[in-house]
Amino acid sequence: METILPAYDDPLFSIMLIVVIFLMIAILTYGWGLRKHQKEEGNLLKFLEKFDTVECALDTEEMAFEASMTKPLTLLAKAFENAGEYPKAISIYVYLIKHIPSDSDRLELMERLGSTYLHAGFLLRSQHIYTEILRKKPHNTKVLYALGIVYEMMQEYDKARETLVPLKTLGENIASLEKFVDFSELLHNKTLNPQIKIAKLQAILQKEPALYRHIIAALLQLDTKSAWKTMDPLRTQELLDILWYLPLSQLDLDIIASDQQLKTLYYAKGYLQEAVVESGIFSVDMLASAKQNGFSEGDLHFSYLCQKCKQHFPISFKRCPSCMALYSLKVEESIAKSSPKTDYSLF
Repeated sequence: METILPAYDDPLFSIMLIVVIFLMIAILTYGWGLRKHQKEEGNLLKFLEKFDTVECALDTEEMAFEASMTKPLTLLAKAFENAGEYPKAISIYVYLIKHIPSDSDRLELMERLGSTYLHAGFLLRSQHIYTEILRKKPHNTKVLYALGIVYEMMQEYDKARETLVPLKTLGENIASLEKFVDFSELLHNKTLNPQIKIAKLQAILQKEPALYRHIIAALLQLDTKSAWKTMDPLRTQELLDILWYLPLSQLDLDIIASDQQLKTLYYAKGYLQEAVVESGIFSVDMLASAKQNGFSEGDLHFSYLCQKCKQHFPISFKRCPSCMALYSLKVEESIAKSSPKTDYSLF
């Protein structure tokens, strides 16, 4: 009996074989993708278990999820965050991340969760969230900046610098941010010789004038004479609160005597007896004028505006506590009746 073998050189057979191979590859690829997706789902749920803890103030276990709930719940979480109700915001963000199917929407919500933890002061949790986002989307510049802020606040400056490398590669202008990290690390270095620290601070100021206020404040803590010599007569307004609250023992009377603004400021404060009313700063001149006319109970009160997000704060800051912007501080002064004792230092 003669055996009939398949005609391997038949074009139709070759085409069918190619089709079968492609189908097998497609099935295997789909199966692998599905398995990978399920694994990612499991990993994400396992990851989120670390954050579904006692600080989650809302009980969402029995809440049935519907897609139409996503937007209103997101807005509610944001409202809680803006009001400082961080545990409630965290509860909603964790619930949404667990239930929404879209990976891009999840990543966006994870960014918000990381930001909420950052503002609430849970820095390690914020770091874990941002690191997980970058594992999935390493070119996310917004998250890289945020992770750098977390490391700054944790005083892990080497890690903060590590976040600057991909930002620079992505074309971000990080020169000012690099100087701020250098300044922050130098400021928190407790082992460095004070004279070396002063020289390094002055060198940073030469390269980054935007750090002027913060560097002068640091120099006043280290060496009063160096601080006064470094001060720029054209930038008195930026230091108005610092200069106002300086105790008499920290004043350089020789420098003050040669500067009209400073003479007016310290006449209004009550440190100088010679009447001077020509500073060019409205509130200071008003106070000096009132003192010249016998009213000596005036004082200056200060608030601090972030020029980026327009929020006011009662204390000074390096980064805005709300939007985390750098170099956005504006000192705003107002005239008020003096309290019994106001001659204290900001330090």
